[in-house]
Amino acid sequence: MTRVFNFSAGPAVLPQSVLERARDEMLDWQGSGMSVMEMSHRDKDFISIATKAEADLRELMNISNDYAVLFLQGGATLQFSMIPMNLLRGKTKADYLQTGSWSVGAVKEAKRYCQVNLAVNTEASKFTTIPPRVEWKLDPQAAYVHYTPNETIHGVEFHTVPNTGDVPLVADMSSTILSRPVDVSKFGMIYAGAQKNIGPAGLTVVIVRKDLLGHTLPNTPALLDYQKQAEGGSMINTPPTFGWYLAGLIFEWIKQQGGLAGMAKLNERKAQKLYKAIDGSGFYRNPVDPACRSWMNVPFVLPREELDKAFLSEAAKLGLTTLKGHRSVGGMRASIYNAMPEAGVDALIAFMQDFAKRNG
Repeated sequence: MTRVFNFSAGPAVLPQSVLERARDEMLDWQGSGMSVMEMSHRDKDFISIATKAEADLRELMNISNDYAVLFLQGGATLQFSMIPMNLLRGKTKADYLQTGSWSVGAVKEAKRYCQVNLAVNTEASKFTTIPPRVEWKLDPQAAYVHYTPNETIHGVEFHTVPNTGDVPLVADMSSTILSRPVDVSKFGMIYAGAQKNIGPAGLTVVIVRKDLLGHTLPNTPALLDYQKQAEGGSMINTPPTFGWYLAGLIFEWIKQQGGLAGMAKLNERKAQKLYKAIDGSGFYRNPVDPACRSWMNVPFVLPREELDKAFLSEAAKLGLTTLKGHRSVGGMRASIYNAMPEAGVDALIAFMQDFAKRNG
């Protein structure tokens, strides 16, 4: 078997050592005689898995007891609805920073529940930049401010945490969580779909300040109520047990890599290498403002669209897969999450340089 370098935006590459451990434990988890997939979520063995995973995540991100940590289902997209259901707290307005396709989706769902103020909207730039803070039109009466620190499709990233004063800050960190240190205390809530830096699709992690809980909209279903989920230990129904288990293995793996500080050094180095190769090529082009380029998702275009098919075909033959850009923007996109080894980025750059030399 030969594993490829998988540049998919998600579901994304997972660490090989984690997959090998899951393989070895597949039929018999630590002498239990059964797979994690067969365990009751109420069983003491699974409770130990869940408890350790939460403890390791709290340690990695330095999450205080002021926050509940939830392991939920429905993907980050379900959170687009759960956030206004839970966090309006009697208010009728919320601020949103619209900087790419995923924040557009969040805005669309929030409009079902409240008045949305677009404090930032970069659609006119085709979502390639972020305006300076002085140009934002925040509403001090908003229930919360929602933003997407990294836009997976467009490759735009906030490199600082917005200061929203007393208004709780809510962040969709699906594609950046665990890629570097972050001060959780600056946020009212952080949420992330697992399938980029946490584990397989099907699990969503929510980190929410406890003082924001308990104010859901009338008729909010119990499964969509953060307080009820927190009180039930994320187990008011059967949780995604195998995804939770794999997330725990990922958390252990990150600790072994030097924690979030170690991941940050690796991720920044990978991104800088790839951007340097693009900018210096005279062949490829990255459309994003250099001040807000993503470490995780690197889009680029070739000088002639008719070269795209050959680029993808030749790359795949070398084991460089899933490089096609999102259908809404075209071109190429290399997603270089935590588990993408530096050797994968080096191999991609070598191919890009050779392709440019032959087609320039």
